[in-house]
Amino acid sequence: MTNEFNSVYYTGITSDLRHRVWQHKDNFYQNSFTSKYKCYKLVYFKFFPSIEEAINEEKRIKGGNRQQKINIITSLNPS
Repeated sequence: MTNEFNSVYYTGITSDLRHRVWQHKDNFYQNSFTSKYKCYKLVYFKFFPSIEEAINEEKRIKGGNRQQKINIITSLNPS
């Protein structure tokens, strides 16, 4: 997820994407990273058959630099 200006990126995992996006947009967790930086726009998601695979991908993405995150997003969502 990112903010209106695509200046900050949030990476996380969930078993219910639709509900989790709603929580971010509704500021359900008021002191969270996404609330603080107004990350309300979903720009990339990927489904994994197991939680372990999802966690590994989350760690890989979080370990990358900003340009690597942008490249991941634009490879599937150029706009």
